[in-house]
Amino acid sequence: MLFFDDFEIGDEIFTPRRTITETDIVQFAGLSGDFNPLHIDEVFASKTPYKTRVAHGLLSVSVITGLQSMMGNVNGSTLGLLEINWKFQRGVIAGDTIFGKFVVHEKKDTSKPDRGVLTRKIYVYNQKEEVVSEGVIVLLMLRRT
Repeated sequence: MLFFDDFEIGDEIFTPRRTITETDIVQFAGLSGDFNPLHIDEVFASKTPYKTRVAHGLLSVSVITGLQSMMGNVNGSTLGLLEINWKFQRGVIAGDTIFGKFVVHEKKDTSKPDRGVLTRKIYVYNQKEEVVSEGVIVLLMLRRT
C-alpha cells in the first residue's frame, strides 16, 4: 500500500490491461440507467462515426479506476475522492483492450497532519496505444505516520 508520502511528482504507474466486453456495456447500461441508443441499439449506432455500439465513457473511467484498485496501491490509504475531471477523445467498443497510466501531478498538505491531497493525471489507452480519454483525479490520502 502506498501513502501520500510515497508519491513523488512525475511518478508513473501503469495498470494491467482489460478487454471491454459486450456484457460490460449491457451491465453498465443497466447499472447506470443510461440506455442511450448509442450504447444499446446496433441499427442506430451503425449510422454513427463508430459504426457500432460504443461503451459508455464513464464505463472506461470506472474500469481504469478498478484496475488501479486491483493493484492495491491506494487501497486502505485513500480517504476519499475529492474531484474528477475527464475528457474523451475516442470511443471504446466491445473488444477493445484498455489500460491506464497514472501520473502524479500535484501534492498538497492539509490542515491535518495525518493526510494530504494527491492529484494525478490519468491517461486511458486502447490496444493500439492511442489515448481514448484522459482526466484528473484528486484524492484525500493518509500520510505514513
